[in-house]
Amino acid sequence: MQKSLSSGVHSLILGIAAVAAALAGGAQAQDSFPSKPITLVVPYPPGGSNDVFARTIARELGDVLRQPVIVDNRPGASGTTGTAAVSHAPADGYTLVAVSSSMTTNAAVQRKMSFDPEKGLTPVAMFADGPFIVAVNNSFPARNPQELIAAIRARPGVFNYASSGSGSVNQFGTELLKSQAGRLFITHIPYRGMGPAVTDLISGQTQVLMASGPSLLPMVRAGKVRAVGITSAQPSAIAPDLVPFSSAVTGYDFSLWWGLLAPSGTPASVVEKLNAAVNQVLAKPEVRERFLREGAQVKPMTPAQFGTIIAADIGRWKQLAKQQNILAD
Repeated sequence: MQKSLSSGVHSLILGIAAVAAALAGGAQAQDSFPSKPITLVVPYPPGGSNDVFARTIARELGDVLRQPVIVDNRPGASGTTGTAAVSHAPADGYTLVAVSSSMTTNAAVQRKMSFDPEKGLTPVAMFADGPFIVAVNNSFPARNPQELIAAIRARPGVFNYASSGSGSVNQFGTELLKSQAGRLFITHIPYRGMGPAVTDLISGQTQVLMASGPSLLPMVRAGKVRAVGITSAQPSAIAPDLVPFSSAVTGYDFSLWWGLLAPSGTPASVVEKLNAAVNQVLAKPEVRERFLREGAQVKPMTPAQFGTIIAADIGRWKQLAKQQNILAD
């Protein structure tokens, strides 16, 4: 019996030692992170703001972490295909996804998603945010937010506004303006992407479009459309000569953000290391200038702060979708 007891104690000691070794190995792996290349998934085609910002971050992040950061474009289903793939990837910090706030508007209108946008992903870092530009066809009788609101109210239901699709972030921004302005009757015309929407704005098939700086500012500078304001609550360095729509609609504030997420369960030490590295990249003047040229201002923050913004946006857009009857394609 004594021999059996000793054998049991010996087995218990070996078991404890094995667990301790495993924990030590895991801790050591986290301390040495990253020890191999990181894949940064962009859930959109090359060329858009998500892709441009992700590639800017990836180049600099690779230098900071001393490991290559490889950009992998996986477009599809309004960004949900690539994002879902990352949510199901190993939670080790080696597979990340660059998203924008369109992820939160998708969550508000898509009934079935192959991942949980709040619980299936871990916030790592915000890159930047930027207001939308509101532009009109050159023949439209408005040059600032007040005149735009007045023109629409004077002829309810006559004018159309374009978006890049039903349930798009552009539609959400415009419907938010309508809900806060009150008595603003303008018809939504959804397009299959921003290109056709801009084309029809230029031709006059639609009269109003709210979109990111990169989508509209080149057309404004070329004189093909007229910018009448920006959607941030305060003046922005993105377009310092444009008046915020909050000057005409009290409390109106709408911006697009971009950031980095990891699979849920990624160790906190890995998330913190990635966050510190991204914020180090965002502090570089050349990175700040590149983002500004593309219509955004860098906005470093902690993972917890970023998570709070994501959760608040999802709740906010779900409420607006219900109130304004915003539906996905």
